[in-house]
Amino acid sequence: MGRRGIFLGLLLVHILVISVADTQKENLYIWPMPVSVSHGQHTLYLSNEFELKTDGSKYSDASGILRDGFSSILKIIKGDHVIEDAPRFGSYLVIKGIHVVILSPSDELQHGVNETYRLSVPVDGNPIYAHVEAQTVYGALHALQTFSQLCYFGFETRVIEVHQAPWTIFDQPRFSYRGLLIDTSRHFLPLPVIKKVIDSMTYAKLNVLHWHIVDTQSFPLEIPSYPRLWDGAYSRSERYTMAEAAEIVRYAQRRGIHVLAELDVPGHAESWGIGYPSIWPSENCRQPLDVSNDFTFKLIDAILSDFSKVFKYRFVHLGGDEVDTSCWTFTPHVSDWLKKRGLNESGAYQYFVLKAQQIALSHGYEIINWEETFNNFGSKLNPKTVVHNWLGGGVAQKVVAAGLRCIVSNQDKWYLDHLDATWEGFYSNEPLANITKPEEQALVIGGEVCTWGEHIDGSDIEQTIWPRAAAAAERLWTPYHNLAKNSSEVTARLANFRCLLNQRGVAAAPLAGPGRVAPLEPGSCYKQ
Repeated sequence: MGRRGIFLGLLLVHILVISVADTQKENLYIWPMPVSVSHGQHTLYLSNEFELKTDGSKYSDASGILRDGFSSILKIIKGDHVIEDAPRFGSYLVIKGIHVVILSPSDELQHGVNETYRLSVPVDGNPIYAHVEAQTVYGALHALQTFSQLCYFGFETRVIEVHQAPWTIFDQPRFSYRGLLIDTSRHFLPLPVIKKVIDSMTYAKLNVLHWHIVDTQSFPLEIPSYPRLWDGAYSRSERYTMAEAAEIVRYAQRRGIHVLAELDVPGHAESWGIGYPSIWPSENCRQPLDVSNDFTFKLIDAILSDFSKVFKYRFVHLGGDEVDTSCWTFTPHVSDWLKKRGLNESGAYQYFVLKAQQIALSHGYEIINWEETFNNFGSKLNPKTVVHNWLGGGVAQKVVAAGLRCIVSNQDKWYLDHLDATWEGFYSNEPLANITKPEEQALVIGGEVCTWGEHIDGSDIEQTIWPRAAAAAERLWTPYHNLAKNSSEVTARLANFRCLLNQRGVAAAPLAGPGRVAPLEPGSCYKQ
C-alpha cells in the first residue's frame, strides 16, 4: 500500500485506502487483487463517446493491439445494454475517455515482458479522463481489464457507472508464467472454442496457453514437412492447418498471451504412427516411439523446425512423462540396439529425452519437461530445462535446490479435470511452499492449471475451467502478502467474478460445489 497516490503525483480527496483484509466489507470486487488500491465514495458516468487518448505515449500502436484492446473492453463494459445519454448528469461527473501512456515503443511479446501498470480514475478535471501508465502495451491491456471491473450498468440511470471514485491502482504480476493447459488430442476443440478460452484468460490475467496438441489418441495438427502425420487425426474435419495454428498464436499474442506448444515424447505418441508406422517399435508396441530408429529423431527435428516458424514463445514443451519402456526390451531390433550401446530401459529413456532436448535447442528453444525426467535423471538435464511439476507436492523444492527452473501444476490441487478439486484448494495452493531462499524462489517461474481432455470438449470446457482457474490466477498474480489466508475471505469476491464471466458470455460454473456443477436451486448468481 506504500505506492498509493504515486500515479501522476495525484493527491486525491475522499480517498479510502483498502487493505486486503478489508476488501469484503468494503465491497471491492476486483479480481485478481492488485498490488495496491485506493478509492473514494463518488459515482462517475461514462460518456457515450468514451474515447482512447494516447498523447505522450512512445508506443505508436502500428499493429493496432491497443486500439483493438480498447474497443473490446468498451464492448464488454457496455454488454448488450441500451445506453442512454450520460452528459445529463453534468460534465463534472462524466468520464470522457481513458488516457493511456505506454513507455516502450515495442510490442514484442516474450517471457518476462513487463506487465506493470498504474491506473487512476480522478473525480476532477475538465474534462475527466481515466489515466493509465504502463511500460508495455501488455501492461496497458491489463489496466483496461481492471478498469472494466470498475464499471457497472446502472439500471436506474441507464448509463455505465464507475462507483467509489476516485481510484488509484498500482499493479504487477507475482509470477511471469501464469498458465492454462488445453488438450486437443483427447477431444478436438474447434478454433472458436480456443479463441473464446483465450479471451476468458485475459479477464483473470492468465498469460500462457499451454497447447497440448497431440497425444496417443490423435494427431490433429498439420506438419508441412511430414504431411501424413495428421492421418492420425480423428477425422478429416478434426484438424488444424499450420495457418490456423499461426492464427491462434496471433490471436493470443494480441491479447498478451503466449502459446506454449507441446510435443510429448517418447510416450503419448501412438497417433504419430498412423501416418508413419515405422516409428512404432512394432505393431504390438506402438509407444514409446522407437528409440533405435534414426527416422524417429528426424521426424522430431522436422516437427520442431515447423513449430519454430509459428510458435515463437521462448519455450517448447517436450513432455517426457509416463513412459513405459518395457516393450523396448522385448522388441527384438530395439533390444539388440540397446545391447550394442550398453543401455538398459532407463538409460534409453534418458538417451531419448536428452537427444530430443538437443534438437529443440538447435531450433532456438528452451525446454520444458514433465517432472519424471527430473525424478529419473535430473542432473543430466540441460541447464536450460524447466521442470514441470504435476505428480504432487515437494517436487519444486528439489528442482530449484538443483538449480533448475520449475512450473507448478501439482495434480492434487491444480488439475481442472479433477472434478472433485474445489476452488478453495485451487486458491490455497502455494507454488513457493517450503522454498525460503530468494535465489531458489526466483527459479519458480510460475504455475499452471491443466484441463486434460478425456472428458472435456467444446460442450463443457468453460465450466470446467471457470471459476476454479480464477482462484489459481489470483494466487499467481497477487503479491503473497495480499492473498487471503482463509479462502472464505474471498468467496463473495470470486462469486462476483464468476457472475461477471457469465455476463460476458463465459459459461462459468457455480462456486458451491466441486468442478463443473449445475446450480443447486433457484437463486441469485451471487449466492451460488
